[in-house]
This record gives sequence, structure tokens and C-alpha cells, in this order.
Amino acid sequence: MNKFTPAKPAGIRDVDQITGGRRLRRMRKADWSRRLVQETRLTVDDLIWPIFVMEGKDLRQPIEAMPGVFRLSVDQAVKEAERAARLGIPAIATFPNVELSLRDEDGSHILDPDNIINKATRAIKEAVPEIGIITDAALDPFTSHGHDGILRDGIIVNDETVEQVAAAAVLQAAAGADIIAPSDMMDGRIGAIRDALDANGFQDVAIMSYATKFASAFYGPYRDAIGTAGLLKGDKKTYYLDHANADEAIREAEQDLAEGADMLMVKPGLPYLDIIRRLKDEFAVPTFAYQVSGEYAMIRAAAAKGWIDGDKAILESLLAFKRAGCDGILTYFAPQVAEMLKA
Repeated sequence: MNKFTPAKPAGIRDVDQITGGRRLRRMRKADWSRRLVQETRLTVDDLIWPIFVMEGKDLRQPIEAMPGVFRLSVDQAVKEAERAARLGIPAIATFPNVELSLRDEDGSHILDPDNIINKATRAIKEAVPEIGIITDAALDPFTSHGHDGILRDGIIVNDETVEQVAAAAVLQAAAGADIIAPSDMMDGRIGAIRDALDANGFQDVAIMSYATKFASAFYGPYRDAIGTAGLLKGDKKTYYLDHANADEAIREAEQDLAEGADMLMVKPGLPYLDIIRRLKDEFAVPTFAYQVSGEYAMIRAAAAKGWIDGDKAILESLLAFKRAGCDGILTYFAPQVAEMLKA
């Protein structure tokens, strides 16, 4: 076999001359050295696990668009909370699938102290008091039209919705919720919730604001999970953020902090890493992202086809959130990731 030594083109310097002797690959040459200089780390302490709860007993109802995710009866939700605690996951976030007969135009069932979300909170807190519980006071799982607020003559009315969301937050805190995370994006909701919690003796209940929740195409599987996919009339662009607007997202976050939010959330996650970075740089407060159902479904689907290595893609996506500035991530992958991190 002929061997050819490539001729060095005229005028090309040696690599050491080009780099000034700085060989950045030196610290990449071995596993130990890569670990030694790793800038960003993912741990189980970064994980929040969203779960779906429903009425019934001993039920685990698979969600077709979210392989590996289930709607759970309260007894099964308790078992999963116990599992989360064993894995070291700090907190879970609960979302209800409400029976259609209980939904109305105003989402009034959210004000029932014994609705499914409050029952689940009480049961989980009794069985696993050491785990944090995050609840959402938005109305969309409770409305017959799938919107996050009260619908009047085709318009989502802001102030009436805020009043109801604040009342629901108090009921959720009374059931044992540690953090209220309102996702409805109504103006003034954070201040109203803070006032209502404080007035009712829940000064220690925190607020995680969905400060920058965008009108996104990535929510589809979630809406199937909570049973609003076929109910939603129109879209949510009059109250969710335009995904083209970064400066507006900063103004939303600033307003929510001024009203009393303890932490901020960006939703969806991976398409909005720039927003996460800006929020963290601008405000230096606890910042979270929600790796939403569409992001989950894409990774699962590609992995099932063998197009990507699922485990590696999951870890890479979560590390990207951390690198962008997140203090934690809401992800349906939480128990799987916790198991991987233990290995």
C-alpha cells in the first residue's frame, strides 16, 4: 500500500504557532480529566417530577402520547411519591384529570376542598411528609372549554379569574401544598395569591411563578393527559406570551417578582434556553424550567425508533437547562434520571 505524507501548504504555520501553544484538548484526553474540569453538573436535587392524578382506585392509565407516563389514582400517586422520596427527588408537581361532569365554564370545581388535586395532596403529605408538593392553581383542568381562565362572551376575563385562582391557592395550601405554581398567566395573579396566602396564615407557602409561559406548540400531549385536548376552543395567545418576544418575557418576570414570587419558571424549556439565561443574569433568583410534554414525547419517540440514544439525549437535554442557569427542572424523566444518576 502506498503511503503519502501530505505536503504542508506554503505559508501555513505550525499548530503551536496558530494556538500560541494553548492545546485545549489536553483536559479532554481522559475520563478522569474531563470529570475534573466539568463546569456544569446534574444531580437528583435538580429534579421535580410532574405527575397526573385522577379519581378511582388502583388505576394506572397510560397516556398514549407520553409513553411511560400514566394518569394515577390517588393510591398510586402515593406509591409514586414514596418512590420519588426513595430516589431522593426533592419535589413532585401534581396535575389533575378532572371528570367531565365536574367541569364548567367557570372552572368552579377548583374551589372544592375535596377535588382530586387537594385529595392527592393530603394523601401524599400524610404518607410522604418529607417530599415537597407543588400545585397549579390554573383553571384549565376544571373548565369545560379548556382555557386557563373564566370565559365571558368569548373573552378570558382577567380579574374574575385572578380572584378564583387566589381562592384556589388557599385551598391547595390548606391541603398541604408547599409551593403554589400558577400557570394561568393572568395579570396580577402573583400579588393576589401572595395576599390571600398571607391573610389565611400560609406565609411559609412559596410561589413559583410560571413567569414566562409561551404560547407553544409543545403542550399537546399534556392537554391529552389532563383531558382538555378536545375541549379547547381557539388558542391561548391572548394571555400566554408570544414566543417571538424575549423582552416581554423579562417584563413579565420582573412584574411577578415585584408582586411576591419566590422563584421563576420558563415554559417550555429547551426552545427557550436564551430566556432562562436572561432571567438568571437579570434577576439572580431561583430559576426553573419545565421540560414539557412535547419535549418528552419527541425524545421518547426518537429513542423508540432507534434514531437517538434515549438515555444520553435525556441527560444532555437536562444538562443544557443547568448550563443555561436553571436551579431545577420539571421533567417527566425525573425517576429514570434519578436511577441513572445513582448508577
